[in-house]
Amino acid sequence: MSSPLWYPYTQMQNLPEPPLVTGGEGPWIHLADGRKLLDATSAWWCLIHGYRHPKMDAALHQQVDQLSHVMLGGLTHQPALQLAEKLVGITPEGLDRVFFSDSGSVGIEVAMKMAVQYQLQQGQQKRTQLMAVMRAYHGDTSGCMALCDPEEGMHQLFSGWLQQHPFTPAPRAGFNASPDDPLLLEDLELLRASFAQQHTHLAAFIVEPLLQAAGGFNMYSPLWLREVRRLCDQYGVLLIFDEIATGFGRTGSLFACEQAEVTPDILVISKGLTGGYLGLAATLASEAVFEGFYGDASRAFMHGPTFMGNPLACAAALASISIFEEENYLDKIARLNQVLHEELDDFTAPGVESTRVLGATGVLEASSPERLKGLKSYALDQGVWLRSFGSYVYTMPSYVIQPEQLREITQVMKGYFETS
Repeated sequence: MSSPLWYPYTQMQNLPEPPLVTGGEGPWIHLADGRKLLDATSAWWCLIHGYRHPKMDAALHQQVDQLSHVMLGGLTHQPALQLAEKLVGITPEGLDRVFFSDSGSVGIEVAMKMAVQYQLQQGQQKRTQLMAVMRAYHGDTSGCMALCDPEEGMHQLFSGWLQQHPFTPAPRAGFNASPDDPLLLEDLELLRASFAQQHTHLAAFIVEPLLQAAGGFNMYSPLWLREVRRLCDQYGVLLIFDEIATGFGRTGSLFACEQAEVTPDILVISKGLTGGYLGLAATLASEAVFEGFYGDASRAFMHGPTFMGNPLACAAALASISIFEEENYLDKIARLNQVLHEELDDFTAPGVESTRVLGATGVLEASSPERLKGLKSYALDQGVWLRSFGSYVYTMPSYVIQPEQLREITQVMKGYFETS
């Protein structure tokens, strides 16, 4: 019998044994057979400092000698208090309250529940739905699944079982679109029409700012986000930004929404929050949203993940943010962005439909998923760990990767199309 381990997003029938990882350092994965692989995906986009960063390791060793876990219900501890203060300080102004959970999906569930309860407690009894965006991906739990693209997303099988929410078309105008770009103007008109039609029953609008990551790496205009903010204000709809993938520098700024100069009412962060060392998410809310829960016990926010505010995870997050700031990661990301533009912008080859780059994210879109069937094996032979997604070959590397190492990854991405 094969291993009883059930792997994610994987057809298990006749699955070849995956490479066995025994360690790692910086951008490198170390395998049991002695090989080293450059990690192009930073362990699903979260290991922003790479493997075995000495300051991260030290912070966890220190914390485990003090306190590994305690319930945050009725008790508190310094790592959680310090991290909440730090997050309020580095996120866009106006996000003054922090609710912890243990994964990005749960962080989104918290935001959904928070938005709906807020509206109900404001007397808005009809506002029980959220509006999401086509091409969206917000997580794999049932509430999150209902906010993922219902036509092309990975959860289509469950469409009849999930709660129904309205969707607006995904923005198509690119990141650098001018204000008078016809495609942008059409995007804005479609967005306005969706709000006009749906607003009476909307608790909130949710979107990944600037980069729809697992929904197809759609990189779009900040001007579209500004209009989202205006429409939410006009119609009394809360704005939720899912920065699980985009936060902590992935789009070139600490948080993607900064590039649009837009602050949401609720912000969800995870992945890079702990540098990938432990599961942790934070759902931040404005003071106005927080005060909507004031009153008797029935108005309290009745949610409490067992491992919320775990001291080890909070210590990892504090260390991660400190490294990000002290080592000028935004400068590192700018250099990686330059490499990605140099390597991918003008690349053409049979089977490549388009290329795009934003921050420390580089993407080649293939003509079909079938075109990528041999990619993983090809990359492994070249010493690179690449995992395609649908029709996309992408890299979202750790920020400690050196420019020449990133070029090795992009050369493998391009080489696959040139040789197959």
